[in-house]
Amino acid sequence: MLEVVEYTDPLCPWAWGSEPVFRRLRAALDGQARWRRVFCILFDEDEEPAPDPAAETAWYARYVEGITAHTLAPRAARLSRVAASSWPASLVAKAAERQGPEVADRVLRRLRESVFVLGVPADTAALALAAVRGVPGLDPERLAVDAGGAEVLGQVRADRAEARRPVAEVLSVRGGSAHPGTAKETDGGYRYALPTLLLRTSAGHRAVPGWRTFEECAAAVRELAPELPVTGGRPSPARALERYRSLSDPDRPMLAGGPWPPPGAVRVETGNGPLWLHPGEAVVHPAAGRGNPAAP
Repeated sequence: MLEVVEYTDPLCPWAWGSEPVFRRLRAALDGQARWRRVFCILFDEDEEPAPDPAAETAWYARYVEGITAHTLAPRAARLSRVAASSWPASLVAKAAERQGPEVADRVLRRLRESVFVLGVPADTAALALAAVRGVPGLDPERLAVDAGGAEVLGQVRADRAEARRPVAEVLSVRGGSAHPGTAKETDGGYRYALPTLLLRTSAGHRAVPGWRTFEECAAAVRELAPELPVTGGRPSPARALERYRSLSDPDRPMLAGGPWPPPGAVRVETGNGPLWLHPGEAVVHPAAGRGNPAAP
């Protein structure tokens, strides 16, 4: 069995920009591989607070804008602040995995949208739980208990430690990517750059670090597990929106085929383009009230 390990953080802009590729790869490998997320804690709690929070926020907003110029991912029209901590969102995302992969995917998507669509990072327990309210199939009471429990905390601590044991190949990465994914020096050692995929079988492993195309990810799968097909048709826009609930413009060519938008899709404006919500999602999404239904 192929294992795909995704080193990520709910509040990482490069990971947000990689969502279209990773969503397509997960769909292509559905039922053929085990996909495991490791939450790496990009914003840690032991970091010194910025002496000028407003200046730090302005700098970080420009930094995110530069990244989205490469990825074309949505960005918030206004960022309220830089995230104080990745721990609350990571605990909620890890706890959601106990309610199944579909719920976990949708919870993580909402947590990403908190900062990159709404501009208010889910960096407290209350904000993280509020950001995922109304996710279909989610038991919010169970999520709150699990996210606040010792077992999930231990799992995220283990994730953080695992992320700081990168394979040798990512210590020096060459290539033409805007974000090649060379491991970051931290805590006197290194951690994976975010995002990074690590593909493993009993025969070996392949690392796919940083900002990569679907073709680069698929090539790594074929090298390691040539028997696995990494293709598959794209569903209609209506079916794709029903499955994913939230699609950006970069998601569309990866995940849907056909005329856009599907009837009933709700368009939410961001700082650099629309986010499209399923009509049922628009009712419960934190961006509710900002969107306009698309013409049928």
